[in-house]
This record gives sequence, C-alpha cells and structure tokens, in this order.
Amino acid sequence: MSSKNHFSFSRQERSKLVKNALLGAVIGLAFISLIIFNVGVPKPEWGTLWRIRPILVTSLAGAAGGIFFFFMNDFTARRGWNKVVVYALSFFVFTVGLWIGAILGLDGTLWN
Repeated sequence: MSSKNHFSFSRQERSKLVKNALLGAVIGLAFISLIIFNVGVPKPEWGTLWRIRPILVTSLAGAAGGIFFFFMNDFTARRGWNKVVVYALSFFVFTVGLWIGAILGLDGTLWN
C-alpha cells in the first residue's frame, strides 16, 4: 500500500507560490518603509536598530498573505461570483494580516 503526498507541488506551482510570497513581502516592505523612514528623530530608548523588527515582521506578514492568496487561487477556476468572493476574501485577509504585522512590528516604538 502506497501513501500519496497531497502537498507536493510541481515546479510551476512552486514558482507561483514563491512569486506570490515575494510580492506580498515587497508590498509589506513598501508599506512599513513609508511609515518608519518618515520618523524624524526616534526616541533614544528605542535603540539604534529599531527599524529591523518592523521591517522583518511586516514583510513576513505580507509574505503570509501572498501565500494565502496562492492557496485560495485554486478556487478561482470557477467563473462568476465565486471568483469575486475569493479575491475579496484574499484582499481582506492580506490587508488585515499586513495591519496586524505592522502593529506587532511597531509595538514598543511607534505603536505604543
């Protein structure tokens, strides 16, 4: 009796997954960069490398949103309202995830 691995991806699917994750991470990086690089003089208690945490956490949250979109994209094969609902749900989850990532990244510095 052989077992099937249901989570194996073809090379094309892996490249789409990586592309979606990278696109989400770049969107997250651009979003958080607009916020943190506009800070004039940061408080001294934040330390010198305070920008690293928000950049990493928000970029990871954006990548997770891109991965969510990749997995939800399988449901867009059908036409009509299903496609609209999947895109709206993916956008909502991505936006909320990016917002939560920004909150977690900025906790203790700008988000107090």
